[in-house]
Amino acid sequence: MNSMTAAPSPFSPADRPQLGLRERKKIKTREAIRTATYALVREQGYDATTIEQIAERAEVSPSTVFRYFPTKEDIVLTDEFDPLIMEELRARPKDEPWMDTLRYVMQKAIRLGIKDDPEISRLRTHLMVQVPAVRSRMMESMSVTGTMLCQAIGERTGRDPDSLEVRVYAMALIGGLMETSLYWAENDHRDEFSDLVDRTMDVLEHGLPTQNPRDQGSPA
Repeated sequence: MNSMTAAPSPFSPADRPQLGLRERKKIKTREAIRTATYALVREQGYDATTIEQIAERAEVSPSTVFRYFPTKEDIVLTDEFDPLIMEELRARPKDEPWMDTLRYVMQKAIRLGIKDDPEISRLRTHLMVQVPAVRSRMMESMSVTGTMLCQAIGERTGRDPDSLEVRVYAMALIGGLMETSLYWAENDHRDEFSDLVDRTMDVLEHGLPTQNPRDQGSPA
């Protein structure tokens, strides 16, 4: 997903209190660093792009880049959507089936993120496939998102967020979504990402389908 702007959260009502000046400046700086990184990667490739070049293009110091993003990979992978997704998960009706809640929130996040800049979404997933360091960092960062999701599941179900069952469920979801992103990029972004996520949620909810999709429509 792409990062939020200084405007009200896309997941929240329009009358949400505005961010303070300091927070808006931070978001603006983070966005400038990301924009510079994506532009440089397009121009010369990921490996050739250095932190010094990113800092110069973003008109900040290299130390500022590192203050916001510990590694170059984090610039590509990090966004502001996890807290917003958590907020939306908590805002859904308590009696709504959990999988319905997940489908709603994920589809909303996809619509907003990809609609905001579809080319950036494709570039990010392309880098996940092509650059081992990006993929490795992505897997490391899964634990942070997993912890947040465990908390949301615990709040909804009344289960201990640290229980084995909740942790397995949360990481299965995150791992499934990660593989969906990789599949999308590996197949040249042909499919609609929202359709792939729906298929992923079907597998997580119902298990493997009894019929292989490749066999559908073939003679008996």
